[in-house]
Amino acid sequence: MIPCIEIAVFQVKEGSLEQAIALSKAIFSEMNALETVITNYQVLKKIDNPNELCWQLTWANEGVAKETTQKWPIFNSTKPFEDLVIKDLYYGHFQSTEAVS
Repeated sequence: MIPCIEIAVFQVKEGSLEQAIALSKAIFSEMNALETVITNYQVLKKIDNPNELCWQLTWANEGVAKETTQKWPIFNSTKPFEDLVIKDLYYGHFQSTEAVS
């Protein structure tokens, strides 16, 4: 199956970036608790805006990405993370053009 890449960008409360990063990693661990659905990830901070955070997740495939993200509300770290987010700036799933062709 073809991996699925998720990009999500958030604006977080001023001074909460490190906590948001820690909660992001906790969410990924919770998502992977029963089986590995996220095979790789990066949590990035924007160079010119320390209140913007980006997730770059590699999901095993599109199906597990959809299934797992529908479970978003049940993960223990979701609510504390959402409490730090001021605005969801971007969210999308992608596949490599090399893998699709």
